[in-house]
Amino acid sequence: MTVAVHDRVSAVLSSVPTGLLIDGAWRDASDGGTFAVENPATEEVLAHVASGTADDARAAMDAAAGAQEAWAATPARERAEILRRAFALVQERREELALLMTLEMGKPLAEARGEVTYGGEFLRWFAEQATHDEGRYAHTPEGTLRMLVQRRPVGPCLLITPWNFPLAMATRKVAPAVAAGCTMVLKPARLTPLTSLHFAQIMLDAGLPAGVLNVLPAASASAVSTPILADPRLRKLSFTGSTPVGQSLLRSATDNVLRTSMELGGNAPLVVFEDADLDKAVDGAMAAKLRNGGEACTAANRFYVHESVVDEFVDRLAARMRGVVTGNGLDDGVTLGPLVEPKAVDSVTELVADAVGRGARVVVGGERPHGPGHFYPATLLRDVPADARCMREEIFGPVAPVATFRTEDEAAALANSTEYGLASYVFTQDVRRGLAFAERLEFGLLGLNVGVISNAAAPFGGMKQSGTGREGGYEGIAEYQETQYVGMPI
Repeated sequence: MTVAVHDRVSAVLSSVPTGLLIDGAWRDASDGGTFAVENPATEEVLAHVASGTADDARAAMDAAAGAQEAWAATPARERAEILRRAFALVQERREELALLMTLEMGKPLAEARGEVTYGGEFLRWFAEQATHDEGRYAHTPEGTLRMLVQRRPVGPCLLITPWNFPLAMATRKVAPAVAAGCTMVLKPARLTPLTSLHFAQIMLDAGLPAGVLNVLPAASASAVSTPILADPRLRKLSFTGSTPVGQSLLRSATDNVLRTSMELGGNAPLVVFEDADLDKAVDGAMAAKLRNGGEACTAANRFYVHESVVDEFVDRLAARMRGVVTGNGLDDGVTLGPLVEPKAVDSVTELVADAVGRGARVVVGGERPHGPGHFYPATLLRDVPADARCMREEIFGPVAPVATFRTEDEAAALANSTEYGLASYVFTQDVRRGLAFAERLEFGLLGLNVGVISNAAAPFGGMKQSGTGREGGYEGIAEYQETQYVGMPI
């Protein structure tokens, strides 16, 4: 690391709050506890962050509940202006936010800058949507009642975000809650809390009133989530993470009959038909697989390529993957950073070994490097059997397993042969075929001839065990609203 980069890192880390945000003030944990945040590229400690307790959780819930009535009554234009100012501040501080994400999560700096752009768009989109909250006025069909339908904030929300997109996952939940008039307790991921804490300060700087957004980093997620979920004042839970954790949270949410938005695990198929433009298919495969190092629920997890083009597709993809440069995301030229923690590397290593043990062939990569940092190289496998674990489990790493198909029916059956239903990708030059095939797929998202489709203006969410509800788009704000009907005599 150069002296200039070292100075930038020191300056950014010294500016980030490391406490709990409760009722507009930064404070230590009630018991003084902290936990370490590490750089996955160097294994060095970046900071020690306050670790919230059950007492802190109750205090945060008190603040959110106490602020709800006044915040719900705040005019939509004022809420929109706060989001607009927050968007502007995110753009002003984009280099600080990007550097923080690279430091604590590992992604290359160029990708971190891309996340600042992506994450910021949720602030801008929901600033625009906040003032477009329209109800309905009509007569009942019988002509006996006037019918007024209006939407109102659902109330205090618990927002639990994952570690892989530290800014975008926070803005994707906080922005619609702010727009709808809900107060919040945000629980950022233990591995990557610094970006969320910096973003929370941005929201305060943008004029968000005390108590509307409360932030509880914690070494133990259950230590803070359990008392909040048990609080009858909580009205909504939004969670992004693994399906097993989501299932546990859903069970906890039943006692108070909470509204829930759950964005859970994925096992995305990428299907390449015989008529695909292979240049576009390879570009899409690289983006869908290696964006964020493969540590994304939307990452292409299984590659199904028509047998007539599989050799050419694999050769082209292999050439591109051999050009991937693995290293510290702060270094020039690096295009693949580390995985987030040691057990992530262990998991990917086991999945590759299992596939090879069942007959798969390693085309590129496949060997865990030595030295500091949680690195694993871009890896391409072919002839991967259906019973390999990497075809059934979410890889969450830079490994692309390729299998073949003969018919469209076989491709559909293979793509749908999972309990998950989040993202999918299809490559064909026949748009009619692509759209017809999309109707057969049991996935909430589909990229047709493209490898990255997430957008603040589009509804994001899955089917089956990939979750419930949608984030982003017009649907996103509705997740934070209740519908009320008022009937009046004519």
